[in-house]
Amino acid sequence: MNMAAAQTQYRTYFLGDACLCWSLGNTIDRMTSLQILFVYRRLQADANLSSLGIRDLVPSYTALAVHADPSSDWQRIGQLLDHHFNNLPTTEAELRERSQRHLFPVSYQGEDLPRVAQLNGLSVPEVIERHAAVEYMVAMIGFRPHFPYLLGLDRRLTTPRLDTPRLKVPAGAVAIGGEQTGVYPQVSPGGWNIVGLTDPQLLLAVRPGDTIVFQRLPS
Repeated sequence: MNMAAAQTQYRTYFLGDACLCWSLGNTIDRMTSLQILFVYRRLQADANLSSLGIRDLVPSYTALAVHADPSSDWQRIGQLLDHHFNNLPTTEAELRERSQRHLFPVSYQGEDLPRVAQLNGLSVPEVIERHAAVEYMVAMIGFRPHFPYLLGLDRRLTTPRLDTPRLKVPAGAVAIGGEQTGVYPQVSPGGWNIVGLTDPQLLLAVRPGDTIVFQRLPS
């Protein structure tokens, strides 16, 4: 539908008859996520959403999905979303606006630490230092309830997923998959590289747009 004030072009498309998406392209980057999350937070604070038939809002790296009753006035919903996307702030400071910071103590004794180190030409202590040095942004929640997809991983830690996924990854596993890092909220299959363990209960308070800092526990 149009051009946002921050020079970000977006398009809309339906997924079935009860979900309309606003997409800012296909590139995963910090500014795109901040723009999506800015609109997401604005809508969450709008007391009129239920009167429009909107049931849920689901942000991803590059898009925002609006779930509503099929009989909803989609034109009105579209006008509301267009207004927000056409009036995005242009600076990161304005886009961030509100966020909660979470501290996750981590025992960096993950079984894939040697693999991450070897594939990236680093020592295990260097992997740990680099992973714990970043304040990560929660771009979205997905895969499983409360699983945070985090932006900000040091590029030197980019590591391919395992060739054969594990059938059981422990709850609280802190892991790296490609250019992403995250925390498994419960026991589940998974192919990411496990670098440590944390308390999965901490994930219950995490929301899209929040930040997470991993604090290394003494060995």
